[in-house]
Amino acid sequence: MLYKSQLGDTGLEVSRLCFGSLTMGPLQKKLSPEEGGRLLSYGFERGINFVDTAELYETYPHIRNALEAIPRQQYIIATKSYSYSRDTAETSLHKALKEMNTDYVDIFLLHEQESELTIKGHYEALEYFIRKKEEGYIGAVGISTHRIAGVEASLKYKEIQVLHPIVNKAGLGIQDGTIEEMLAALTRAHRQGKGIYGMKPLGGGNLLRSFKECFDFVLDIPYLHSIAVGMQSIEEIDMNISMLTGEYDEANLQRGLLLENKSLNIADWCEVCGSCVNACSHKALSIVNGRLVVDHEKCVLCGYCSKYCPQFCIKVV
Repeated sequence: MLYKSQLGDTGLEVSRLCFGSLTMGPLQKKLSPEEGGRLLSYGFERGINFVDTAELYETYPHIRNALEAIPRQQYIIATKSYSYSRDTAETSLHKALKEMNTDYVDIFLLHEQESELTIKGHYEALEYFIRKKEEGYIGAVGISTHRIAGVEASLKYKEIQVLHPIVNKAGLGIQDGTIEEMLAALTRAHRQGKGIYGMKPLGGGNLLRSFKECFDFVLDIPYLHSIAVGMQSIEEIDMNISMLTGEYDEANLQRGLLLENKSLNIADWCEVCGSCVNACSHKALSIVNGRLVVDHEKCVLCGYCSKYCPQFCIKVV
């Protein structure tokens, strides 16, 4: 059984493994809400009481389905949005509550905050979420970030209680420094009592060949209260849980249960409009000689870019 940890000073107790829901949704696997709900319920039965989602992921229906079987008070839901004003924050919160059929969200994050300037630009939304926290609609507020500068900026805001940063042994996806610099910033955040749950411990799938080493790395970080991992099948759930319980099967690992090579693929009908290039915060996409090109060393397989493709020609496969 997975053990739990206190998420900083939030009062929330979360499993060390967080169920990342991005990969089951429309941006990747495209599982139905019923299929996704069954996976989330299975994860809960195995001890995963923490799920990470976002407005962008379109997996609220999957979580709603899971909540038909999971006692709401025993499940921690974290979501994110790009809200920047009171109105956009209100719309995002109402959408989350309605589509997940819940009276409250345990954690609401401002999505992909880059620096103090970004947080200031979204502060009106943060203020709204803080007010809704006081009213009982939100349990804790915070930010997700791919940047060390985002973590460092959060240290200036006591009201930011939870951080969701990129943490993996190679530092893949960190846009402004090294993993050592990220961990130094997170150490300071931990001292302030902030809850920290990492993302992309496998570098968006790029580090799957060192699967065990990646898990060992993040599990050895004492102030990383939970680790969000995208999962699409019962086999993946079981394998990830086994890494935390010490019961992993090296034979299964070597057979390639989780070692399928994934990459960002561009369909032939791409019109090279450039929308995805502008949307990619990792600068992994560019237009070269009239063709869309993927820099696989920069791509973390988040799939966010596919949301901006008007022709639906971008997929993680």
